[in-house]
Amino acid sequence: MAMNLGGEEKISAPIGKVWEALNDPEILKQCIPGCESLEKKSDTELTAVVSLKIGPIKARFNGEVQLINLNPPHSYTIQGEGKGGVAGFAKGGADVELKEAGPNETLLTYTAKADVGGKMAQLGGRLIESTSKKLAGQFFSKFNAIVSGA
Repeated sequence: MAMNLGGEEKISAPIGKVWEALNDPEILKQCIPGCESLEKKSDTELTAVVSLKIGPIKARFNGEVQLINLNPPHSYTIQGEGKGGVAGFAKGGADVELKEAGPNETLLTYTAKADVGGKMAQLGGRLIESTSKKLAGQFFSKFNAIVSGA
């Protein structure tokens, strides 16, 4: 079951700093809801362990994260896939774009796609979609808070 979502964040930091943060595993780890570990395998590959509760199902995903289509400091695509045992799998990604919005401001726009299968897919589209929106929102607002030093 697939869904699309998107949004934007105005970040009080210069574009270069925002770009660096988007590529910093320590910062990403703090922003990913339920992230237990995020290890860098290369400049563009990471492995992650994430625990999430979607409706009645609590699952621990072991996954791979890749950064592709890199166009520093303006855009990239972050994509990941996680296996959650009996709960099923989740895969998704986001196209992230940065634009200068002022001397010390950056507008971050994202378009995300998510796809779940297995037991989780039986929970119904509305629950999955609202959970996905909430998780994406949490990620980017936390990212904004960390990068703008709020």
